[in-house]
Order: sequence, then structure tokens, then C-alpha cells
Amino acid sequence: MNRTIEVKGHRRGLHEITSMVADVVRDAGLEEALCTVFVKHTSAGVCIQENADPSARRDMEAWLDRVAPEDEPWYTHVDEGPDDMPSHLKAILTGTAVSIPVVDGRLALGTWQGVHLCEFRDRPSTRRIVVMVR
Repeated sequence: MNRTIEVKGHRRGLHEITSMVADVVRDAGLEEALCTVFVKHTSAGVCIQENADPSARRDMEAWLDRVAPEDEPWYTHVDEGPDDMPSHLKAILTGTAVSIPVVDGRLALGTWQGVHLCEFRDRPSTRRIVVMVR
């Protein structure tokens, strides 16, 4: 089963989408499978990250901002603003896909794990995410 979900209107940050992914897994009706989550953009990513303490997400965002800062003088890909090139670099670091085992019809995530859309652009946009359960 494949389904494309849309996440609308988020600005920069890590945004939990676990429940949206879990809905697709439930609808697939498979007891054992592999769920792949793929974001169809080059300036966003997906990751599995702690979902209990918001400071973990803030620290991750701060680290990514230090690794791929805005306004580097050597950036040439700047037509869409100062957050554009860093967003592509951050997407490379986080990746654009994750795979999660499905056991007993549910995502086999750990206690503190959640699936997150990593939005790296300042302006709100709609992100399309393909969820495949096989």
C-alpha cells in the first residue's frame, strides 16, 4: 500500500508526523511489514527522533543551524533566500527517507521515538510525504 500524505503550513523545525504514518499502517492491515516514509522535496527531511522532550528537537535544530549556517559567502544557490542552500545541506544530513518495521500491525518504534518531518525553510509550505507499507 502507498499513500501520499500532505503536511501543510509548518515553518522551520521538526514536526512530529507519527500519528499520520500510523494511520497509513493501520489502513494497510498488515501484521508484519516494512513502512518507508519518504519526503518528496530537496529542502526537507524525515527522521526518527525523541518525541517526549521538546528540548531534544530544539538541540537538533540548533546543531543543524551550526553545521549548515545561512549567509555563507561561498553559497551560489541563493535565488530563493538565505535559508535555501542550508536547507538542501540539512536534508542531506537528515536524509529524505526512513524505514520502520511493522510488528503486530503497528510501527515498531521505541518508547521515546517519533517520526518527524524536518522542515528547513522559513516560509510555510505544503510537503508531500509518501508512506509505503509492504
